Amino acid sequence: MNNKIPVTIDKLQEGLLAKKFTAVEVVDEYLANIKKHNHVLNAFLTLTENEAYTKAKEVDELLARNDPEILKKFPLLGVPIAHKDLFLTKGIRTTASSKVLESYIPQYSGTVVERFDKAGAILVGKTNCDAWAHGASGENSDFGATKNPWNTKFVPGGSSSGSAVSVAANLVLASTGTDTGGSIRQPANFCGVVGFKPTYGAVSRFGVIAMASSLDSVGHFTHTVSDARKIFSVTKGEDGRDSTVKNGEYLETPGRLRLGLPEEYFVEGLDPVIEKSVKDTVKYFEGKGIEVKKVSLPNTKYGISVYYIIQQAEVSSNLGRYDGIRYGNTRDKMGSEAKRRIMLGTYVLSAGYYDAYYLKAMKVRAKIIKDFEKVFSEVDAIIAPVSPTLPFKLGEKADDPLKMYLADVFTVSANIAGLPGLAIPSGFSKDNLPLGFQLIGPRFSENILFDLGVLYQKDNQKEIVFPKF
Repeated sequence: MNNKIPVTIDKLQEGLLAKKFTAVEVVDEYLANIKKHNHVLNAFLTLTENEAYTKAKEVDELLARNDPEILKKFPLLGVPIAHKDLFLTKGIRTTASSKVLESYIPQYSGTVVERFDKAGAILVGKTNCDAWAHGASGENSDFGATKNPWNTKFVPGGSSSGSAVSVAANLVLASTGTDTGGSIRQPANFCGVVGFKPTYGAVSRFGVIAMASSLDSVGHFTHTVSDARKIFSVTKGEDGRDSTVKNGEYLETPGRLRLGLPEEYFVEGLDPVIEKSVKDTVKYFEGKGIEVKKVSLPNTKYGISVYYIIQQAEVSSNLGRYDGIRYGNTRDKMGSEAKRRIMLGTYVLSAGYYDAYYLKAMKVRAKIIKDFEKVFSEVDAIIAPVSPTLPFKLGEKADDPLKMYLADVFTVSANIAGLPGLAIPSGFSKDNLPLGFQLIGPRFSENILFDLGVLYQKDNQKEIVFPKF
């Protein structure tokens, strides 16, 4: 891609304001990059070329006014973005990567989509994902698997596969995703980009196709933590449409920071390369005067079990509306993973099994929340691996759902407890596959996570690197 277009929001906007290039030229570059590489990566399902050029011309007209306050009015002015294909976009096809909704055109846009648009962002397309967001690899889309740009024989992670890949491969500057059990943080980790999952109730889910309503969080992918923070300032806050959203009182970063290292995240099965990488990051933070102490989250071992009961119960309920009468095609278009989750979810909610499974899972969920509350009385955030393994090969776990579910072992607990999480890249393995770590904090501790992430990237990531095709 032409190097004249910078790859952070601030630098891009500096170039636009200085008239080094126009918004139309930015769209030219990014659409050319998508058309050049998407046939290999399968990151995009729909390109919004006409809409992008219309918006870019509007941006250039605004820039021509030389308004000194323009970035206060439009904080994402000129930023090329993509939305995961769960986000309703008025007049633009939205499929959830399922053949059920193959031709569905929404009549309205979701809150986050509207906020990006009002902030001046330029939508260039909708990204592939595991169908209905069911998956941890990017292989469950009814429109074909997304490929990892660092090595196309490997998975990019899921379910927000196309969104992570689109940023990693420099097809867009930022993209949206959803994180129900790690579906932003894990693909960000596998693709070497920043992935941000906010506190449950910080960002509206209105106009986002639901997977599991008590676990879903709406976040985004970027190249830098600073960009993630800027986008969050646009997307957060009440909208009057999602009753779970609150204008929370966000915690400020204390003068003396304390990081927790949860012993349950460093167990047998964790790849030694990942363990060393995370512990090297811990040493970096200690070198900055940040206290790091071992902590315990004893009910973590139940996290996967709790998650896959609650999530599948809620999935079975949410997918009930797709009956071929109200929306889309008939249920015979459902893929195998959707059918599996509908059946398991219906089972755990059925008479005679509700108490044994769903109710018990909700009780254990309360214990997991208590674990985090205790730990966060001692530390300000925890640092941990995102995934127990490096990206795995396409097809390696496709026939073993249980093995695939275990890919979420380090991410699901944050969703169960409604906590914010930030995945940050930290280099590459000897095979040139991305490495990284995650920071998890108490509810509404986004400022603390962002401050830690900005500090880390300032000293450790001097430049943004891209895969070579």
